[in-house]
Amino acid sequence: MALAAAPAFAAPAGEELPHEGPDAQDPVIPIKARSGIGEGREANNTASAISGQGFTITANATLASEYRFRGVDLSGGDPTVQGGIDLFHDTGFYAGTFASTLDDETTGYGGLELDFYAGWSGDVAEGLSANLGVIAYTFPDAPEGDFDYLELYGSVGFTLGPAQATVGAAWDVGEDGLRFGGLRRDNLYVYTDLSAGVPGTPVTVNAHLGYTDGAIDFAGESVSFDWSLGADWAIRDTPLVLGVAYVDAADDVAPPGAFNPTSGTILGTLTAYF
Repeated sequence: MALAAAPAFAAPAGEELPHEGPDAQDPVIPIKARSGIGEGREANNTASAISGQGFTITANATLASEYRFRGVDLSGGDPTVQGGIDLFHDTGFYAGTFASTLDDETTGYGGLELDFYAGWSGDVAEGLSANLGVIAYTFPDAPEGDFDYLELYGSVGFTLGPAQATVGAAWDVGEDGLRFGGLRRDNLYVYTDLSAGVPGTPVTVNAHLGYTDGAIDFAGESVSFDWSLGADWAIRDTPLVLGVAYVDAADDVAPPGAFNPTSGTILGTLTAYF
């Protein structure tokens, strides 16, 4: 079975890496591994960064136990290496890249994903932020064929008492986008993320729920859900963030005993921000 790869919307993670709702004065990674994340592939860039003339450059590197994109395992159950570089401007505009290793036997898209994105993020009202952009998913060592595609994305972030919430969507507008089980069509992904810091600690608790309508056809009806629950620990006096989360997706796509890329798993990540 070949599955389409892509970064977590935000994470590089991810899956799934939450934390969207960027603020131009305190930039955050707008696309998560990526969970995915990442989402994800999306952690605050509070480590040292290069800045000048209104621009700030940050970088990140992640070692993850798996690459989960919207609940789907794209690394064949193996560890993956991910990273990215982001350029922010004080006006709120940004551009960046995300890269991750893949398992070609699982995805059919080769062993490398390389994404490019750009957009704008910032406050639109008191306690309300927005993030709009476009991302290009590319697969440099994919076999011959049309594998690259684009998504438009947007989200709003707001405060709910001690918690931060994000509601967003990503839309692959073309018929040459995501391909699952031989089906090609447009794909809409909507999601919500919720995070809250534990008072007096460097720990943040995160929750994620996503819904796909389109090419990802686990249930035979062109729809699927994914979800995660976990926590991040910002290690004091270092640029490191340690994460652990339970990640799952609705509907198994393999018989018992076979590799199932949508089975629930405990995902571990170690990310360095520069």
